[in-house]
Amino acid sequence: MEKKKLSLPAQIGIALVAGIVVGLICYFGGLADFTKSYLKPFGDIFVNLLKFIVVPVVLFSMIDGILSLGDLRKVGSVGWKTVAYFMVTTAVACVIGLVFANIFNGAHLFPVLDVSQATYEAKEFGGFMSVLVGIFPSNMWKSFTDANMLQVIVIAIFFGGSILAAGEKGKLCRDIVTSFYAVIERLMAFVISLSPIGVFTYMAWVVATQGAEILGSLALVLLCAYIGYIVHAIVVYSLSAKAFAGVNPLTFFKKAAPAMIFAFTSTSSAATLPVSKESADDLGAEEDISAFVLPLGATINMDGTAIYQCVATVFLASCAGINLTIGQMVTVVVTATLASIGTAGTPGAGMIMLTMVLTALGIPVDYIGLIVAVDRLFDMGRTCLNVTGDISCSLCVTKWQGGELKPKKL
Repeated sequence: MEKKKLSLPAQIGIALVAGIVVGLICYFGGLADFTKSYLKPFGDIFVNLLKFIVVPVVLFSMIDGILSLGDLRKVGSVGWKTVAYFMVTTAVACVIGLVFANIFNGAHLFPVLDVSQATYEAKEFGGFMSVLVGIFPSNMWKSFTDANMLQVIVIAIFFGGSILAAGEKGKLCRDIVTSFYAVIERLMAFVISLSPIGVFTYMAWVVATQGAEILGSLALVLLCAYIGYIVHAIVVYSLSAKAFAGVNPLTFFKKAAPAMIFAFTSTSSAATLPVSKESADDLGAEEDISAFVLPLGATINMDGTAIYQCVATVFLASCAGINLTIGQMVTVVVTATLASIGTAGTPGAGMIMLTMVLTALGIPVDYIGLIVAVDRLFDMGRTCLNVTGDISCSLCVTKWQGGELKPKKL
């Protein structure tokens, strides 16, 4: 009898646990530099491979998805439902973040840190209109080399729509896209098979180098954010998948686990796209819809970032001796929801969003320096949450479009 091979989720789970164990050993053994010098590089190689295929995956999967939809009106229908889902869930995420932040702050669980050493240089944000102009590319090849995902998505929408509009004359382009996408899928499958290596090496490095901060004074702020992440994933994402798509929450998390774990360790929604696509398809999302929704979600869905910035805002306001009013909290919700679209595709988007909120509330931006050191720990959870939301959205939109979920057996 041939031995049954471990499934990818099982391999990734084992790699995650092994990475934590090795990381703790290295942390307490004073070998953090070893993980940085000899383990992290292998994780970097894996992430580089993912970044290498992200642009062709997004480009060809979205064009192929648009062609599969077969109707520009259907493309528009899927698009507005996707954006509406993300906007509503982001607003809910802000409320959840503020509720838990105020509970922790009211119970005096947040530490009051010395702000004299807090320094942070805010990155310039030109406003929503500058971002709107920036998503339309002037040089297609530069969009690819810079991996500007919003511009790549716009390029895919234009080409996909144009091939559809060309009708029979566009058949050759349609065949080329289909052929290229088939090749990209094979390459994607190979790179995904290496994900346990990336998870193990990155997890060992993070635990070995960040252990001191995990046990430090910001532990309760981190705990508050992670409680918000978990509650949002369970209450909003898994229950919306159950209510709108009929997917059992346990099945949802079981099949989304590979993408969630990889997002947690890589802190990149874009790099996680190949794994997210596989998880969404395993759960039964229509391939053309997941090919459209997931790249869009990786760019504009920032629910995890919204929770993080709400917790961070209340914490930093506490350090500044400011008690936020109901009106100011409403400002946080509105700013965060709109900024989740407005800062999409901008490097350091989470920090830029937080800068915008603090400025709106009159809290010194320099205070961000208090949490910059542990930002990666926040980022791991918020990226994991964002990816979970992308998968949930693809399932809901599939059902809203009148499709039937066809889950694959594990």
